[in-house]
Amino acid sequence: MPAQSQTSIQMALRDPDVALMLRVRDDDPQAFEELVRRYQDRLLTVMYHLVGNRDEADDLAQEVFLRVYRHRKEYHPQAKFSTWLFTIAHHLAQNVYRRRQRKPEAQLDLSDSGLLAQQPQELWCTTLPGPDAQLRHEELSQVVQWAMAQLNERQRLAVVLNKFEDMSYQEIADIMQISVKAVKSLLSRARAQLRQLLAPYVQMEMRSGQLPRALPHNATDGPHAPAGSQPQPHTAEPHE
Repeated sequence: MPAQSQTSIQMALRDPDVALMLRVRDDDPQAFEELVRRYQDRLLTVMYHLVGNRDEADDLAQEVFLRVYRHRKEYHPQAKFSTWLFTIAHHLAQNVYRRRQRKPEAQLDLSDSGLLAQQPQELWCTTLPGPDAQLRHEELSQVVQWAMAQLNERQRLAVVLNKFEDMSYQEIADIMQISVKAVKSLLSRARAQLRQLLAPYVQMEMRSGQLPRALPHNATDGPHAPAGSQPQPHTAEPHE
């Protein structure tokens, strides 16, 4: 049996999504529908946190699935299906960042914080009781998204994949095509920056139990930083 066939069988046995994709490669429409069902919400969430705009994230998620289908005949499993899928998503997000660099007026849309209810709990205090708890949670969600937007694109991707997709360092390294050591460095820098940016809000909450007023939705660069806290520059991460 050819080595590639053996690899495909082994991967399919370990990852049921690989088995589905192999059926897609063989033109099974039901298998493709099942893959879309399994991944569409996860993919939309990741793309939203990478590009900051719900409509654009929806378009990009659809484009990822279109590319999966268009290139189905070329599919040869070398890793988990999710690794391959989010590698495609990463490349599309990079294209968005490049376009924004050419057109700096295109800013992240930070006004829509709906999916931020899924932010990792470690980034804020536990939910508080009372009739205004939901409003306060929404306000803090905007703060968290503002903080996430201060990360550079590589840090943001590493955080999103690690926290939302619960991916290992090795899986993130495969998607970003860097070393595990570089992934650890990205996450360490990102966590330190998020702690620094969010510290004034957490301290305010601990002192008074009150969050700042809802941040303005019409700010061109997203919510303003708290007084006395300056956002860190988007520093380039060294390639490993």
